[in-house]
Amino acid sequence: MIKLTFCLTRLPSLTREQFQDYWWNTHAPLVASHRKALRIARYVQLHSFDPSLSDGIREARGGGLDNAPAIYDGVAQLWWESMEDLAAATTSPEGMAAGRELYEDERKFIDFTRSPLWFGEEKVVFG
Repeated sequence: MIKLTFCLTRLPSLTREQFQDYWWNTHAPLVASHRKALRIARYVQLHSFDPSLSDGIREARGGGLDNAPAIYDGVAQLWWESMEDLAAATTSPEGMAAGRELYEDERKFIDFTRSPLWFGEEKVVFG
């Protein structure tokens, strides 16, 4: 399985709640509507809690809060069955149009400059 992991930081004009509401109720259905064109096998959203709820576990691991990496507003994970599926999805006319539409929608709620993303191969340990 090929996985895209996208660590999301909201635009400064949005609260975490506004960001997560838009992401869940507007963007998620849009992604679902393009599932076939993009050959997406699975799509998951991980919505963060109030960052203060994570302070204890971050400190316990020696990270210190002053120099710890950012806590993201959410993480999106998308899976493809193979690199061939991903390549086909991103080069077909339907897939390219779907990608453009999703990007334009993401500009409404994601701060791209603070939202890293990367592809990787999923290696299941258990489950």
